[in-house]
Amino acid sequence: MPELSPRRRQLVLAICCMSLLIVSLDNTVLNVALPSMQKDLHASLAGMQWTIDAYTLVLASLLMLAGSTADRIGRRKVFMAGLVVFTVGSVLCSLAPNLESLVAFRMIQAVGGSMLNPVAMSIITNTFTDPRERARAIGVWGAVVGISMAAGPLVGGLLVDSVGWRSIFWVNLPVGLAALLLTLRYVPESRAPKARRPDPVGQLLVIALLGSLTYAIIEAPSSGAGKVLVFGGIALVALVTLLRYEPRRDEPLIDLRFFRSAPFSGATVVAVSAFAALGGFLFLSTLYLQNVRGLSALDAGLWMLPMAAMTFVCAPLSGRLVGNRGPRFSLLIAGTAMTVSGVLFAAFEAETANVTLVIGYVLFGLGFGFVNAPITNTAVSGMPRAQAGVAAAVASTSRQIGQTLGVAVIGAVLASGVGTSSYRDTFVSAARPAWWIIAACGLSVLVVGAVSSGPWARATAARTADRLSSPEVKESAGIT
Repeated sequence: MPELSPRRRQLVLAICCMSLLIVSLDNTVLNVALPSMQKDLHASLAGMQWTIDAYTLVLASLLMLAGSTADRIGRRKVFMAGLVVFTVGSVLCSLAPNLESLVAFRMIQAVGGSMLNPVAMSIITNTFTDPRERARAIGVWGAVVGISMAAGPLVGGLLVDSVGWRSIFWVNLPVGLAALLLTLRYVPESRAPKARRPDPVGQLLVIALLGSLTYAIIEAPSSGAGKVLVFGGIALVALVTLLRYEPRRDEPLIDLRFFRSAPFSGATVVAVSAFAALGGFLFLSTLYLQNVRGLSALDAGLWMLPMAAMTFVCAPLSGRLVGNRGPRFSLLIAGTAMTVSGVLFAAFEAETANVTLVIGYVLFGLGFGFVNAPITNTAVSGMPRAQAGVAAAVASTSRQIGQTLGVAVIGAVLASGVGTSSYRDTFVSAARPAWWIIAACGLSVLVVGAVSSGPWARATAARTADRLSSPEVKESAGIT
């Protein structure tokens, strides 16, 4: 990629952030619309889980393929293809006649989404080569998640209450088309110096692992133990096979050598934990505010605004902090705030009082705002620029796996607790174990973040960078 002027770099960052906006906005808007969709489509709780997890599952399965493909055939080309597919998928979702069609069209959306976030992050990594500039750019990138969290519930609530839930997918059309035209005009093409070969076996193993694991968790409350054990066994076999197969390939789908770096491995665990907490938090909050308190979609969005506002404010602060002092302090703040928020709901039933409900939302938003920048910065720092798409895709995949598992596990726990009773009577007690899981995810962010950002961890990152920069690794990775 040619060296760009400062103004052009900022424009490229803005265009990449537009893609993140529509992908993130889609999830937050959808959460607010879940109760309306449930009534209109006559869906069960598991059906609502699938409208979210079908999207995140496909996204997680294809992110690494999209990242490596972009490194091979051109990042701008794949990015533009993703914008087209995502926009078309949004149109189809707005026309879905039933739950099954909606889930299928959400999967089409996810195919497009898989070509956006990791590829956009790869473009940013190759555009901002200075570590401090890159950290600040990633902070801006994280702030867009805050914007989507702030705008999503409000825009979604307004559209659901005034037009209907189908209109939530219309907001993607103008943003997607504008991003497509701007990408064509201003984003330069870039690719790895040497094409990496596809890994179809690794890709199928990833799909089998994530799909069977998610199905087993979501269907556990309503399916027999035999079916759950079968799909759990498929997931285990796929995982073991993947771990044995990938190291034998010269150009694997998942380069397991990355995980020799403790900061990189830590960032992966932190991403899964933080986004599992986010997925579960949004799922519980939406159902509680609308099905238990009886609020409209717009009023529910307004109640969630403190969480979104804190994420929006804290994300760029975290980016600057990571750029100046490294990831440790941001991760400690994030883990502490998310843990305390989860404990407030689990031990003190924070949702039952307005003041504690707002405090819980503020704390979670603060924690989530600080967690994004250190995840992404650690994932791409020290990795060869030629493999930036793959490294960024691993981080993005970890986020989607976390969100998929968060919705699946939290939804399954809630369904088991509620049973056939009404939400109003049993929600608070049924949700208590789920809130403890969210608190445990926050504690994982705190502990793993502290361990993986220390001097010992940085030493493993240096050794991994040396191995990845060796002539043999350079040749196999296509680095010149």
